[in-house]
Amino acid sequence: MKNLLSEISNSEKREKYIGVFDSGVGGVSILKRMTELLPGEKFVYYGDSAHAPYGEKTVEEVRQLSLFIAEKMLQGGVKALVIACNTATSAAGSLLRERYPQLPIIGVEPAIKPAAEQYPDSRVLVMATPVTLHLEKFRSLSERLAGKTEFLPVECPGLAAAIEKGDPDSPEIHSLLHQFLAPYIGRADALVLGCTHYPFIRKQIRDVLGNIPMFDSADGTARELRRVLAAGGLLRDGKDGTVVFDSSRKTAGELAVYRRFYRMEA
Repeated sequence: MKNLLSEISNSEKREKYIGVFDSGVGGVSILKRMTELLPGEKFVYYGDSAHAPYGEKTVEEVRQLSLFIAEKMLQGGVKALVIACNTATSAAGSLLRERYPQLPIIGVEPAIKPAAEQYPDSRVLVMATPVTLHLEKFRSLSERLAGKTEFLPVECPGLAAAIEKGDPDSPEIHSLLHQFLAPYIGRADALVLGCTHYPFIRKQIRDVLGNIPMFDSADGTARELRRVLAAGGLLRDGKDGTVVFDSSRKTAGELAVYRRFYRMEA
């Protein structure tokens, strides 16, 4: 497996697909931006819905699930892998790059840096899953960028799982948002959406916090993917790209949820 990609030409590699995975529908928010920026690419999106959400599992569980998916995609002919999940990036990104050094791997991070640059003397909320906020990668990033910016971490257990059910306007989501965000009404200048699920509930978040500026990882991740592909001579020209959805929960209803979120504004 280690030499799988090194044994074929760049012209052959360009025609292979870009694998994108998350624990469920969240990474579709990243996928949408990547397909806009790279309309000629072939994408395969894998949602590990049978094991969602990753943000409430142990680090070791997330690593093993991520390794399984990466191996599956390598066998299927992937040319680059996007970890469209903050938790999986933090828990397994380094491990995957070490295990598959021949494969371009792009992860996501909470958009703390652009928030700090645009709001240097402010309070910035960071909404994320418990695992993401507890990992050293998040702590070191926020400490390095803090300066005069005060970052206020907001753990949101259960929120990604509620979004997975497919109804952003559900009473459950509204209840969770009030529970998590009510203490910060009027206390924050900007908000970082530190989970790829959360861009799908911007409107519902504003219902609680008001019209607050929000930052997410989609654009930065898409631009990094384009940069890496261009550097490796792997960009596919044209606008005839494709998107295929797959899931560990193999039901027509599950795939329909992914397609609905893909059409949804994020």
